[in-house]
Amino acid sequence: MGGSDVTEPYRHRGIVTFAVMMATLMNTLDSTIANVALPHIQGSLSAAPDEIGWVLTSYIVAGAMVTPASGWISNRLGYKNTLLFSLIGFTVASMLCGVASNLPELVMFRMVQGAFGAFSVPLSQAVLLDVNPPERHAQAMATWAMGTLIGPIFGPVIGGYLTEQASWRWCFYINLPLGALTIALIWLFMGSDRQHQKRRFDALGFPTLITTVACVQLVIDRGPGRDWFSSSEIWAEALIGLAAFWVFVVHTMTTRNPFIDPSLLRDRNLVGSTVFGFFGSALIFGSLVLMPIFMQTLLGFPVLTAGVISIPRGLGSLVSMALLPHLASRFGMRSLLLTGLFLTGVSYWQAMQFDLTVGAGPLIVAGVFQGLGQGLFFVPMTALAFATVPPEQRAEASSLFNVIRTLGTSVGISTMQALIVRNSQVAHASLTAGVTPSDPVVHAALSGGLGSGGGAGLQALEQEISRQANMIAYLDDFRALFLLTVICVPMVFLLQENRRKAADVVHVAAD
Repeated sequence: MGGSDVTEPYRHRGIVTFAVMMATLMNTLDSTIANVALPHIQGSLSAAPDEIGWVLTSYIVAGAMVTPASGWISNRLGYKNTLLFSLIGFTVASMLCGVASNLPELVMFRMVQGAFGAFSVPLSQAVLLDVNPPERHAQAMATWAMGTLIGPIFGPVIGGYLTEQASWRWCFYINLPLGALTIALIWLFMGSDRQHQKRRFDALGFPTLITTVACVQLVIDRGPGRDWFSSSEIWAEALIGLAAFWVFVVHTMTTRNPFIDPSLLRDRNLVGSTVFGFFGSALIFGSLVLMPIFMQTLLGFPVLTAGVISIPRGLGSLVSMALLPHLASRFGMRSLLLTGLFLTGVSYWQAMQFDLTVGAGPLIVAGVFQGLGQGLFFVPMTALAFATVPPEQRAEASSLFNVIRTLGTSVGISTMQALIVRNSQVAHASLTAGVTPSDPVVHAALSGGLGSGGGAGLQALEQEISRQANMIAYLDDFRALFLLTVICVPMVFLLQENRRKAADVVHVAAD
């Protein structure tokens, strides 16, 4: 396994598929499961508000730094050994996160957890492609996409429930039984790897690549809180990242054994799908952070209610993925990508109509449309990306594809959060400028509707202006995401598709 397409039946394909998807699900679940628990973690560990965010970003930064190495390491150790190494480290790190007694310990253990977990997503993708013949690749990628999409969607719901019913520490302890089960299944049922192509370690390419990724992540995560390039820290991180990227590119093009094989960059579908995946991840996951905060802070929904309202989005993804084989055989992958973008655009168009009185119904409907769009988005994109990649390069291509997709997710989340802060300040200033004591409406509000006059009335008026300004900022974000959906449409036509092969693939996958 790993060196060529599967030519004989794989005895435990179902069990191995379940095991590698459990590994993927644990990794993606942990990217969001602690989101709703942050206030509890902050109080428990006496952390400052500007420090608590590192519980999330440390996990993402470590994962993004290590992901590029997954292809090289798996080619040296084999898929099975690398997955076992990853899962054991991830499970132990999860236990250490649960017993952390202060914030520095938790951040350090989260980095270890993210670093070990980074192998599971690209390797699970490569394993599924290896244990399935070409005619089953569409079904395999649909299965893989479920793990990558369901985890972030249901993470806040599970995290909120565990935090309320037990403790925030159970957001990490939950990985112990799941990790033990997954390790046992892979150890017992995953076949031994065939001989892999082994290349020398690129001692310059890898460090410069992870330095680039780390600096991009730091700029994205730290920028909004440091007023971007008004901060010397952001300038330093950006310049170091730019220099490291320049060295990496020049070295890759001139050395004999580069860390990333330049021939991958000549694959039109892989490169096109990777670029598309960057923007698509920003588009899809940018709203995953927006909606729970919007529902809790502006609409006043409880944590679990906000999580439950998010579930139909995940169900929409499952429905579209279930229909994918039948749709792809009839319409082709590129048509499904366009349909996915259309449905996503509809969801953001609906969100642009929200106001402070919106109820659960419109939120659920918009979520369903977005979920349906997601299912028709990532699976065809992933299938097209690897349609022309040789089997021996799948792990390396998968690591490249996933690290760019991870960066797209971070860019989307951080950009949306930064726009919320900036646009709410702009809207607040604009609304405040229009408030004058001589205005009869303002006078009536101060004397009656918003308080009993005086300081209480002014405070109530300020709170209302802030609510309206935040609502405007969220609408601006939804508008930006809608425009990004439109911008993504032309990228679909850069991807090549073999309609006859696609029809054969999905016909068998549907059986």
